[in-house]
Amino acid sequence: MLNPGELDIANNVPRPGCSPEEAQNYTRWLATHHYENFNVASWLLPKELHQHFYNLYAYCRWADDLGDEVPDAARALQLLDWWEGELKACYDGKPSHPVFVALRETIVAKNIPQQPFADLLKAFRQDQTTKRYQTWEQVLDYCVYSANPVGRLVLYLCGYRDEERQRLSDATCTALQLANFWQDVGRDLEKGRIYIPLQAAAAHGVSEEEIVTRQFSGKYASLMQELIAYTRTLFAKGFPLAQQVDGKLSVDLEMFSRGGLAVLDAIERQGFDTLNRRPTIGKGQQARLLGWALVGHIFSRRRKQPAAGVAAGASRLPDSTSVAASYATCHQIARSAHSSFYPAFFLLPKPKRDGIVALYAFMRLIDDVADEGQDVAAKQRGLAKWRAALDEFVNHGDAGAAAASSYPKHAAETLPALVDTIRRYNMPTRYLHDLISGAEMDLTVQTYPTFDRLREYCYRVAGTVGLTCTHIFGFRDPRALDLAEKLGLAFQLTNIVRDVREDYSLGRVYLPDEDLARYGVSAADFAASEATLGVRELLRFEADRAWQNYQEGAALLDLVDADSRGTLWLLIRTYSALLARIEALDFAVFAERVSVSKAEKMLFIARARFGRHTQENVLEKRDRDWRRAGGAGGRRRAG
Repeated sequence: MLNPGELDIANNVPRPGCSPEEAQNYTRWLATHHYENFNVASWLLPKELHQHFYNLYAYCRWADDLGDEVPDAARALQLLDWWEGELKACYDGKPSHPVFVALRETIVAKNIPQQPFADLLKAFRQDQTTKRYQTWEQVLDYCVYSANPVGRLVLYLCGYRDEERQRLSDATCTALQLANFWQDVGRDLEKGRIYIPLQAAAAHGVSEEEIVTRQFSGKYASLMQELIAYTRTLFAKGFPLAQQVDGKLSVDLEMFSRGGLAVLDAIERQGFDTLNRRPTIGKGQQARLLGWALVGHIFSRRRKQPAAGVAAGASRLPDSTSVAASYATCHQIARSAHSSFYPAFFLLPKPKRDGIVALYAFMRLIDDVADEGQDVAAKQRGLAKWRAALDEFVNHGDAGAAAASSYPKHAAETLPALVDTIRRYNMPTRYLHDLISGAEMDLTVQTYPTFDRLREYCYRVAGTVGLTCTHIFGFRDPRALDLAEKLGLAFQLTNIVRDVREDYSLGRVYLPDEDLARYGVSAADFAASEATLGVRELLRFEADRAWQNYQEGAALLDLVDADSRGTLWLLIRTYSALLARIEALDFAVFAERVSVSKAEKMLFIARARFGRHTQENVLEKRDRDWRRAGGAGGRRRAG
């Protein structure tokens, strides 16, 4: 398929259909002779994995060069199609190209699916057709295919297949890709590409023309500061992965993250001008990064070893006095928020009540970071600090007063209680990291093209709440977690329907673009003083989605501990009553904020405290009269 001399790395390639030994010799040579910032298979990795890494690297290197080193886009696309055909032949057990002859051994030995390999080719094809990215969402979507598959392939090589590690890997790989983008702005311009989100650039007063003509200014420096701050949050999100893999691999993973952060540091040191100068990391600095990774690994292992007389995992935990004080602070934060749900917490036994309040205080403080002020970069840095503080307390306990000054406001006072809750109720910390990710989405994502994308957001900001609370409520049936996530989605959809106009005024439209198109609604319709017929039909459609999740999620009531059912019943009843009220008003949510009255809430609390809690009585009955002909803006619908 390749013409003679068309690609440099093809010069030493063996003949098609060569022996596995010849093929592996070639991938080893390619991996050890091509320039990279770090060795493809470091000396820290188990020796038996080296050849597998060489084979994986050879596939990625060839695919990258087919997309980047062939100057004609049409020819590059043709070659990428050829490469995908070779991939399919490999999975059919008929590899021909030497890279796939070698890779076949790895695929079979490690049981690697085809999708990550194919996803990489999608990114390389996109490079031939897409030269500009308007939004953060578009850039991150590109990273899903250009970077994240590599991390997942590495996890497969090392025997890790679980979703939690893959999510952490995705964060790290996306961060590394973004760091490369900010480092290589000048190089990418030579190829006619700009990966900087142009909307983010415009927000700083930087035009596309100024980037193309390499006009460095204070505005560009400010833009780069925002891009770097966001990238640091992703590195922070993915950093715990190094603690969840075998020791030697953890050093490599930490070194890659430290290398990416070093790139960001280098950009800052040179004054953020990546238009005219590419920051680099010297060999000496690479050695120092490796040294720090090794030191961190050694001390991490020591921390995991319990001291004499101390239970494993309990080193450096806050004492009981500081935990009690922390719970008291969490209660104070919850009371001062004047949440209508705070009284519901008192239906729980005290240990569970304290746990729910610790969760609530943490979530309230995360919301405060995301909601206060206009400086997006500052908010991103604030959320990144919360991630780091959460990991520090979970992994090592209270680091002491010396470190407390670097924590976000109230972190040192509230996190001891949260960590105690996490351990007491065996709660996965990834839920809390996902919650922070939801807050980060609100800083950069203004619209959602599909319901699947909105569902991801709803999981992060509300599904995680349901999951964490369910751990505190107590359950034995694993179905409980799926039902908790459904209720979280129902609660969030209820909020979205109620607040659609207010959210629009804040620059956010949560309702999916595909749904707006289905009902002939434009985002500008949410600025009107009254909901149009199309908007009401759209909101009715979303409400039906919410009701479906309420009806399915109500089964959770029978799966949680009996002493928690009153609180869960109250939460479901109050939110479903809110949605029923919105329907009864025929979705007239533009004039004023729809709510459940205080009298109704008091009645619900009394029923939660003294009544029976069943699936049959937990949901508010829907008022079907709003469908009657001649109703307030309503119209009869078939069926």
